Amino acid sequence: MKLVVLDGHVLNPGDLSWEAVHGLAEAVIHPRTSASDIVARAADADFLFTNKTPLRAETLAQLPRLKYIGVLATGYDVVDVKAARERGIPVTNIPIYGTASVAQLAFALLLELIHRPQQHSDAVSTGDWARNADWCFWRTPLFELSGKTMGIIGFGRIGRETARIANAFGMRVLASDAVQADPPDWEGFRWGTVEEVLEQSDVISLHCPLTADTRGLINADRLRRMKRTALLLNTSRGPLVVPEDLAQALKEGVIAGAGLDVLPVEPPPAEHVLYNVPNCLITPHMAWATREARARLLDTAIENLAAFLAGAPRNVVN
Repeated sequence: MKLVVLDGHVLNPGDLSWEAVHGLAEAVIHPRTSASDIVARAADADFLFTNKTPLRAETLAQLPRLKYIGVLATGYDVVDVKAARERGIPVTNIPIYGTASVAQLAFALLLELIHRPQQHSDAVSTGDWARNADWCFWRTPLFELSGKTMGIIGFGRIGRETARIANAFGMRVLASDAVQADPPDWEGFRWGTVEEVLEQSDVISLHCPLTADTRGLINADRLRRMKRTALLLNTSRGPLVVPEDLAQALKEGVIAGAGLDVLPVEPPPAEHVLYNVPNCLITPHMAWATREARARLLDTAIENLAAFLAGAPRNVVN
């Protein structure tokens, strides 16, 4: 039996081991695979692992040996799951692996927005502090998180972890979710609608899945509902935010700043509407990529395939 990994480099650029993968099947691991090479590389595969390499219906139709698809991520929209189901091919995903890592980066972006430590460190290194007339200085407005309201849209595992950190900073938490169950017992926590979160929060962090209802969730109209001092964080899915509307809002001071780890198209074009926009931080979809999170992801992918081989498939999404 043969396993082909179509795009293993981002998951494992060399700091993890594929040894357990080789123990399950004859494994061929490709760092990256272009769309035009999928069929040639996977033609004799019984099992496929894919992260972002798309597997559409027309591609699956050309892979008659294929028995299993393991998506190396939580989101599985890269696979036509309906077409896979019709061909009797189970598709699995990795539902839990990066909760702590993603919440951690959300706060890294937030703390950079409110303190700008790198900007101030650079100013010190270039001699601005040494030349300063006073014993200290700051170049940007500074404010405390304690007492502010953190709005969370999407209160699943990552949303809850982000909220837990916010609570530790002394923030009130206002959360919106389709299922309002098991509320934390923190003082200051409450449920709200999306509109209430937008209008009442000092920081808004997006943690909802990408669906037809959430695509373009943050648009010009909703940005105008936010406080002018509000900060927006998106470590979830790029298409939740309309980039052109966010760029305009930041340029016009409709909101105070944004920290994004995701964009609608990744990698983005060389010229992007959000590049060099005031108070907009963009990181390259790296929230999930701590070594610990990637190790959990790889371990779960291996466990998923082992469970399928044992006749008890798990984490099946179709």
